[in-house]
Amino acid sequence: VPGRSLQFRSKWKTYKHRFVPWLVFNLSKNEKTLRKVEEHSKDKLVPDEEVSRSLLTLFRALLRSHRGPHGHFQKHLPQLKSEEEQFGRDPMCGQDAMLQSLGFCIERKPSTLPFAGTGVFVTRGFVHKGATVAMYPGTVYQPYEPILLQSIRNPFVFRCIDGVLVDGKDKGISRMVFRSCSGRDRIGPFLTSDTSWLTDTPHNPLAVGQYVNNCSNERPANVCYQEYDLPDKFPMELRRYLPNVNYSQDTPRRLRCVVLVSLRDITAGEELFSNYYTIVH
Repeated sequence: VPGRSLQFRSKWKTYKHRFVPWLVFNLSKNEKTLRKVEEHSKDKLVPDEEVSRSLLTLFRALLRSHRGPHGHFQKHLPQLKSEEEQFGRDPMCGQDAMLQSLGFCIERKPSTLPFAGTGVFVTRGFVHKGATVAMYPGTVYQPYEPILLQSIRNPFVFRCIDGVLVDGKDKGISRMVFRSCSGRDRIGPFLTSDTSWLTDTPHNPLAVGQYVNNCSNERPANVCYQEYDLPDKFPMELRRYLPNVNYSQDTPRRLRCVVLVSLRDITAGEELFSNYYTIVH
C-alpha cells in the first residue's frame, strides 16, 4: 500500500498541471505562475514558418514512402477498416522517413523517471537546437466546448495559454471522439487527419508528444511546447498526417497544433523532458 501511495503521488505531481478539473479549481493559485510564463514566453523559439517547413519536409517524405511500386499513391488505403491496415504494419517506414528528412528519430520507451511510465527518447541521429521534435496529438477543444467528461482520469489534456485544450488520450471516450471527428471531416476518399497515433505504430512518428514527461531538478527540460496554428495554404494531400482535429466542425479559427521544440542540441539516447508551465504562444 505505501508503494502504491508513493506511485500515485508521484504521477499526480507530474500530471496535475494538465488535469482540467484541477486547473479550474486552482486558477486563483496559478494566476501568478501563468502570468510569469506569459511574460517569459512571448517570443517563439522558432518562427511558424520553420515549423511548417519541418512538417512539410517530413510529411512529403512519408508520402513518398507510402507510394505504390509505380510511384502512385495507394488510394485504396482510406477504405480499409483498421488503423493498422490503413497505415501499414511496419513502424520502421515512418522512422526511416523521419531520419532521412529531419536527421533524427524519436520513439516511446519506458521513462528513466521512477513511476513515470512511458517516455519519449531520441533513438537515432542528432537534434539541433530549435528543431521541431514532436507533435502533441489529439482533439482540439475551444474554451467554450464540453470536455469535462473526457478529462476525468485523463492526464493527457493539454491547456494552451488562450484556454484551447488538446485531448491527447488514445483510449476510451477520447479515442472514440477523435475517430468520429476525423471520419466526419474526411473529404470523399481523402483523409484530413491521421488516426494512426491511436495505435502502437503511429504513421506520423512525431505524434507522440503527449508522452513527453515533465522535467525535474535532476533532469531539466530540453524541449518546450509551442502553439502553432495550421496555415490555410497547408497542402491538402499532406493533411492526412496531421494528428489533430477540431471537436466542432463550425470552429472559425485555424486548426490548433502544439509542437515540441528543442531548447538545446539533443543526442541519441537522451529522453525528452518538458516543463508543463512553459507554453510559447
